[in-house]
Amino acid sequence: MKLIVLGGGPAGMTAALQARELHAEVTLLESKRAGGTSVNDGPAPVRTLARAARLARDAGSWETFGLQGARPHIDLAAVLANARRVAQYAHEKKHMAEYIRSTGVELIEGVGPAHFLDQHRVQVAGGRTWQADKIIIAVGGHGRILPIPGAELALTYSDIWSLTQLPASVAVVGGAATGCQLASILEDFGCQVYLLELAPRLIPQEDEDIALALAEAFGKQRMTVITGAQTEHLEKTDSGIQLHYRKQERPASLTVGAVFFATGWPGNVDSLNLAAAGVVTERSYIPVNDYLQSNVPHIFAAGDINGQSMLVQSARYEGRIAAENAVLGPYRRFTHEIVPSGSFTDPEYASVGLTEAQARQEYDCAVAVVHYDDLLRPVADGHPDGFCKLIVDRRHRYILGAHVIGEYSVEIIQMVAACIASGMRVEQVAELQLAYPTFTEAVGMAAQKLVRELGLAPLPQLWSDIK
Repeated sequence: MKLIVLGGGPAGMTAALQARELHAEVTLLESKRAGGTSVNDGPAPVRTLARAARLARDAGSWETFGLQGARPHIDLAAVLANARRVAQYAHEKKHMAEYIRSTGVELIEGVGPAHFLDQHRVQVAGGRTWQADKIIIAVGGHGRILPIPGAELALTYSDIWSLTQLPASVAVVGGAATGCQLASILEDFGCQVYLLELAPRLIPQEDEDIALALAEAFGKQRMTVITGAQTEHLEKTDSGIQLHYRKQERPASLTVGAVFFATGWPGNVDSLNLAAAGVVTERSYIPVNDYLQSNVPHIFAAGDINGQSMLVQSARYEGRIAAENAVLGPYRRFTHEIVPSGSFTDPEYASVGLTEAQARQEYDCAVAVVHYDDLLRPVADGHPDGFCKLIVDRRHRYILGAHVIGEYSVEIIQMVAACIASGMRVEQVAELQLAYPTFTEAVGMAAQKLVRELGLAPLPQLWSDIK
């Protein structure tokens, strides 16, 4: 069976490799370089930028630990070059493209966007054409530019790599995960940051307590957070870029050195000529059924292009399932019920499962919160701000959701996800002998609080609970 995979990001690479494992004849077409956004200019290098930002932040606490020295100077060119190190590692040290080809996949890089000629044929700009029995579309997405006057003056996260110097002031439009992360990095690098979000609060998809805590932390760092703000237009002035917005029907403006849009991630559907294949789209995405099939059964869509879960881990998972269903026939359904996620902001935040508001709509639930200043490791590290929230179904005692903010949040949430996936009840989590002193202890302590509250065992009150 012949299979074409469009897009060499996490979904496309996984799909191609899985299909070869199942003995399909696979061609993988990548418009730029294997690895996609996640490796080349997205999560991996941006996480490296976040690391540099956190190191710059931590320099402000040296005296707390008896250390002397001046705060480091931000060499932007060197910082950006180091962030590229992760992508270069994947290509030059791990030989990503060479490995893909060694499995028998025909990998074609740098061909630009591919487009459909009909339901079984695709073509690239140079005129070369491929034909296959099945096709998996995994071409990812791109940063959304607001359709407003002056939008050409704005940048997106991908433009950060082209900066030659840090602007003294920056406005970031969009207070979801990407916008908050970008704003946080720039603030730690010393920029004056204004963060604007249309919704009533930041990260509106997250638990409300996490959103409020993040906004409070940003405020303490002298970032200006403006929620309920509708950005209307940009204009160039002698002193920079003036951003005009409306809040509670009142017009307002601010002037900054640069404006970044972080207002969504539409799929890369425009250049595919999907009409030639009869594939329908909705809001820049390709709708799929439970087997990741488009409305054309032999054409599948995996990763960001289907708009289901805009996360690298989900893209890999979908790529594998799409490949199995394409090669073996549609038999395996996909689900995103347990997907830990987070953002490398300052402070980090992470979540898995239901928010407290969602849980209370469906379940009789109990909630426990353990604050970081009740643990010794955060205090020892000089980062006592943060908390872990655990949400449990009172009747069956399963974990419905967990939400963490503070240092190592994204790492901590992985453990809770594993507990949920394994079907552990809260009393089993409470019995885990977690290493001491660690941030992860907060999960065990929250579970112990719930065990005591639910009357499951006569556990003593912890000394850290005493105020």
